[in-house]
Amino acid sequence: MLSPVSWNEDSVHIIEQTRLPDEEVWVDLKTVEQVARAIRILDVRGAPAIGITAAFGLALAARRYEGNDPAELVKEVQQAAKTLAATRPTAVNLFWALSRMQKKLENVAGATIDSLSKRLIDEAQKIRSEDIAYCRAIGKHGGALLPNQGYVLTHCNAGALATGGYGTALGVIRGAVESGKQIHVFADETRPLLQGARLTTWELARDGIEVTLICDNMAGHLMKMGKIDACVVGSDRIAANGDVANKIGTYSVAVLAHRHDIPFYVAAPTSTIDLQLSSGDQIPIEEREASEVTSPRGTRFAPEGINVFNPAFDVTPNELVAAIITEQGVATHPELGAKLEKMVRQAKAELEN
Repeated sequence: MLSPVSWNEDSVHIIEQTRLPDEEVWVDLKTVEQVARAIRILDVRGAPAIGITAAFGLALAARRYEGNDPAELVKEVQQAAKTLAATRPTAVNLFWALSRMQKKLENVAGATIDSLSKRLIDEAQKIRSEDIAYCRAIGKHGGALLPNQGYVLTHCNAGALATGGYGTALGVIRGAVESGKQIHVFADETRPLLQGARLTTWELARDGIEVTLICDNMAGHLMKMGKIDACVVGSDRIAANGDVANKIGTYSVAVLAHRHDIPFYVAAPTSTIDLQLSSGDQIPIEEREASEVTSPRGTRFAPEGINVFNPAFDVTPNELVAAIITEQGVATHPELGAKLEKMVRQAKAELEN
């Protein structure tokens, strides 16, 4: 199973996703600054994978501490958390993972530097292994919703590359295929950074799952032709009412799916649900550099100096979402918000036990 991030003794081992699909390059990140840069430039991307990588980043901060004062180690880790938290504002898994890791340092009485470092490494490893298990559970729950034979549209990349492994949206597709269903995937290219074209098609082809690449503006045409049976996407943050933030262009897919009476599913772990936000209107939307639009992958397509608007995400209102699939099960209308809250409570209870 492909896993894009892991711990490697005293470094964070990642695949540089910006190089895919041309090159498969694995590197070891040895400083917190390198981890932050990898998240910021999208060598690491996808909400769960960002959270896991940030957790390993805090473990790295503790590992690299050269003093002998536990209180100073805690300060080093807290500073590292601030650095990592500043990388990307939308994916709530980042902040969830940083908070969970820092809680492991709330009681340092009698602890040694080595024991504190091990405490953080173990917790980061646990976050990663839990995410892989959650993705497999999402795949099982969501795979049951897909037709025995049919066509599924996905947007961006919510696969193994975006998680600890296996994937959320692609986990649903993998779960369906592993259960014997015959699924053909249509992958939106996902402008401006082409995560669908570069990453989703690479993953699915690697696994032998049938996939056809389409431009973003072809989805409606396929739906009108009756060529799409379901849509499955991931999420970077889900508000308490079930509004969903995901890669820019997701809202358009959801509107089109609603117009053509096609189920629109969202797959994400409960760590992506932010119960502190009552609706998607409160979700911070990251805006990225103009060059991603004017000069994708270094080739200029637009006039010099042209004005550019480049939000990385949009928000799909809950009324367009047929179901949200988590490791805890499937939440559907009309009680989407209540079901999500119950799922989060159940997930927390399981972790505490």
